[in-house]
Amino acid sequence: MSTSDHSATPASFAVSVPDEQLEIEDLDPDQIVSGEPVVTGKVLWESADGKQVRGIWQITPGVVTDIEANELFVVVSGRATIEVEGGETLEVGPGSACVLREGDKTTWTVHETLRKAYHISY
Repeated sequence: MSTSDHSATPASFAVSVPDEQLEIEDLDPDQIVSGEPVVTGKVLWESADGKQVRGIWQITPGVVTDIEANELFVVVSGRATIEVEGGETLEVGPGSACVLREGDKTTWTVHETLRKAYHISY
């Protein structure tokens, strides 16, 4: 039995990642290499200091660049190739768990609309 005080944290919860309604997020046009990708997402939880964020994110097909935060994500649906500058090329699809390091420069080639559940720490 735990005696820790959880009053400062939100209640435990569960969501259906595939069914959760997401909201349009801005995508810097300078990040778009090709196609017309659309990004949507929803923050499910954020720490009081803003240094940790958990949520759901989705992107439609296209090619985009990004500079990553420390992130762990699991792909729920879709497929993408993530090229890490100076590193590996990652093929991700449903069930893939992926870790990206803060500062990684990436190019995402999204083959099928990709939805992921993520945890980011800053």
